[in-house]
Amino acid sequence: MKKPRTRSLQWVLVRRLILLQAATLLIFIVLSAAALWIANPRFLIDNEAAVATVKEAVDRDKDGKLVVHDTEGLAAFHAEFPNVWYIVRDSTGQSIRFGNIPDVYSRDFGDLLGAADHATIGFSEDDLRPEAYLEKASTKAGMVQIIAATRSSRGETDGLEVNISATIDVVRNPDGSRNWERALPALALIIVILLLPIVLVMGTTTLVTTPAVVRRSFAGLVDTVHQAARIDIGTRAMQLPVKHVPQEIAPLVHAFNQALARLAQGYDRHNRFLTDAAHELRTPIAILRTRAELLKQEPQSTRLLQDIERLSHLAQQLLDHQLLDRPASQRQVIDLADLVSRVAADFAPLAIEAGYDLAFEPSPTVVHVDVNVLQIERALANIIRNAIDHGGAAGTITVAIDETGGIEVRDEGPGIPTEEHENVFEPFYRLQPQSRGAGLGLNLARQIALLHDGTIRILKGSWQGARIRIQLPVRS
Repeated sequence: MKKPRTRSLQWVLVRRLILLQAATLLIFIVLSAAALWIANPRFLIDNEAAVATVKEAVDRDKDGKLVVHDTEGLAAFHAEFPNVWYIVRDSTGQSIRFGNIPDVYSRDFGDLLGAADHATIGFSEDDLRPEAYLEKASTKAGMVQIIAATRSSRGETDGLEVNISATIDVVRNPDGSRNWERALPALALIIVILLLPIVLVMGTTTLVTTPAVVRRSFAGLVDTVHQAARIDIGTRAMQLPVKHVPQEIAPLVHAFNQALARLAQGYDRHNRFLTDAAHELRTPIAILRTRAELLKQEPQSTRLLQDIERLSHLAQQLLDHQLLDRPASQRQVIDLADLVSRVAADFAPLAIEAGYDLAFEPSPTVVHVDVNVLQIERALANIIRNAIDHGGAAGTITVAIDETGGIEVRDEGPGIPTEEHENVFEPFYRLQPQSRGAGLGLNLARQIALLHDGTIRILKGSWQGARIRIQLPVRS
């Protein structure tokens, strides 16, 4: 079954931000167009503003002659644009001129401009004559034609001139009404042409910046994930920090910390129960052993002593599990040969009594390891005890070490089937249900090896019997 692929939050954010920006921009354009359509505003540039200011000042005197009053608006405009000039004409031929008017504007423009309501008069880019604005306006003096500009030559600019001109007209029906059926496709195309570059720029910017922003925002979360990956049975009381975690993720981290606390409490209760139960069992087991040893030597009494020994061994293994909680600070650097030889010597009488020869093969060189001595002793003791119980009660049990920090326990018994090499490390798993062991020794040895950053495995080969190897890191 194919593993489902998880979604990347980073690229989900990128896609959604691009769509959100495009939708926001489109809505903004539509609303702006609607507002402009309803308000129908006029945006005046300088020349048009000059005409509008002069228009407010045009009047006639008592004799009916055209006059331009020096209004506050006109005075303020003249102060802002000292080069402003204008021409005001009415239908009777009267005119008023003000400022330094270029010669070209003093001429008669003919019937076309005379009949125009408004027009912008301009020249080629290389021509220094300025643009001007013409408008037929309704004033206090009646309908007049006003031509105005804020300068007499293009040389009067401040170094940079920007002219923006946009004219939008909608096709009309013969009666003058707008023909939207023909205009809308073209208008839509214009909007797409204007909108597409903006969307592309915004989308590219989002595509480039969002991943970096997301990674930076989630940096604290990544550190928390790395700390969570280091949690094991020895650090089960650890609490993940939430200081640099995004606010939206903090409840999940709090819930995870609470789950860790509950698991630690449950493990401690379970461990205390096993320890207390093992301690409580030792006293009645000792009493049973003492009374059994007083019985007459018969097959039944011998069998009883073996069962009592099995109970005692099980109680000891339960107590050995308490060793797993020993802190790393209790480790020390020792000669591995000294530790292994001492454990082997302790088990020599038991091995000989069970019908074995016990051999010890030291490393040709001194091997130093940084270990919790008591834990390694109990791990090795369980492996040797396992060899005594299942080695066939004959042959030689060999305990050997090498210069790489490896400890091997070899027997010459029936061995362990290859398909069972992993199963025997599970707690309470036994190859033979009726065997004397409880199925805890190898499991305990593996947990101790892992606590020391080591390994334990059953070697494969053509030899007779089982070979179990513990590999510990060598202290240089």
